[in-house]
Amino acid sequence: MLRPKMESPVTESGKNNPEMQNKSIIDALYRALAQGHMDRVAELLASDLEWWFHGPPRCQHMMRVLTGEASHNEFRFEPRSIEVIGECVIAEGWEGAQVYWVHVWTLKDGLITQFREYFNTWLTVKDTSPNRREIGVESRHTLWQSHPGDLFSRSLPGLLLAI
Repeated sequence: MLRPKMESPVTESGKNNPEMQNKSIIDALYRALAQGHMDRVAELLASDLEWWFHGPPRCQHMMRVLTGEASHNEFRFEPRSIEVIGECVIAEGWEGAQVYWVHVWTLKDGLITQFREYFNTWLTVKDTSPNRREIGVESRHTLWQSHPGDLFSRSLPGLLLAI
């Protein structure tokens, strides 16, 4: 059965703003996942999606859903925050004190080309480009940090993502 192609998640006002467009695409991805529209999810992903994971191997929930190994309702991804940093969109979510995840999606030309999944890991994203360095000072600008409200008292491994 042929299904009509779904509308683009980008509104007219977001077409000229790549950051808004990228955020809209990631919002559409999580909506499609929640509704089990895996055909729509596949439309948003590059066929050669690059993937990295950090956390316990049994917790590779998103990649298992994206590859069809797990059902979309086996693990519910409900982002508590979604922030855009250039071509990257960072989604963060947690459920109580035991589950914390961060997804870093990279988009090129409206297509998700790279996915980093961090589970029960504190993440700090820093800009290490030479354009941000002040003369005579090797400053590295922090662009984003994990900030789950329920987990501040919990000890988790930390990683630095340099972009």
